[in-house]
Amino acid sequence: MSEVDEDDLDLSTLDDDELVKQMHDDLYDGLKEEIEEAVNILLERSWAPYDVLTRALVEGMRIVGIDFRDGILFVPEVLLAANAMKAGMTILRPLLAETGAPKQGKMVIGTVKGDIHDIGKNLVSMMMEGAGFDVVDLGINNPVENYLQALEEHEPDILGMSALLTTTMPYMKVVIDAMKENGIREDYVVLVGGAPLNEAFAEAIGADAYCRDAAVAVETAKEYVARRHNQRAGAA
Repeated sequence: MSEVDEDDLDLSTLDDDELVKQMHDDLYDGLKEEIEEAVNILLERSWAPYDVLTRALVEGMRIVGIDFRDGILFVPEVLLAANAMKAGMTILRPLLAETGAPKQGKMVIGTVKGDIHDIGKNLVSMMMEGAGFDVVDLGINNPVENYLQALEEHEPDILGMSALLTTTMPYMKVVIDAMKENGIREDYVVLVGGAPLNEAFAEAIGADAYCRDAAVAVETAKEYVARRHNQRAGAA
């Protein structure tokens, strides 16, 4: 937390570097209005939307992700940080679309059929968006058809599936098997997560990786997408 009392701090008086550092602090503290104000100040100073995204929001969420992974921050604080980041993203998204800014990749994510838990999934969605991914969130209780339709419609790099119940975990295999039957399994990276899962389960059902939390999901997604891009570049 910054030494300066937030109420007395006029963000517009800070120079660019100070303002970006303050945004990292404000994201960490989940201060939504301050993030919105700071994003607008940087845009008024002729910052490119992509630079605001990467240097202020993505970098701030990277710090949050590290402390979440290391057990310094917990889910409620990360949700607040992600919510503040989302407020900044709401301002930037239409501008990014206009400028055609580069993206990390695209992900379709949803909780599987029979399962209505979504806190973990929402956290992954927000953290992935904060890391520069386009995220299509299918919500909860998704049958196999929803996943297949979303893959066809959105053509993502990654499919993410979440389950919190031991009874709904096996449905992930139903989705992966359907992808195999349709000859599209190799076209996507499949990441799975949820409290009862583990690496052995992910391997057994044919997923690419198990992600124990949102911070790991972001790191894993980046790694796989980079690897795929390298493979495609090598094949070209």
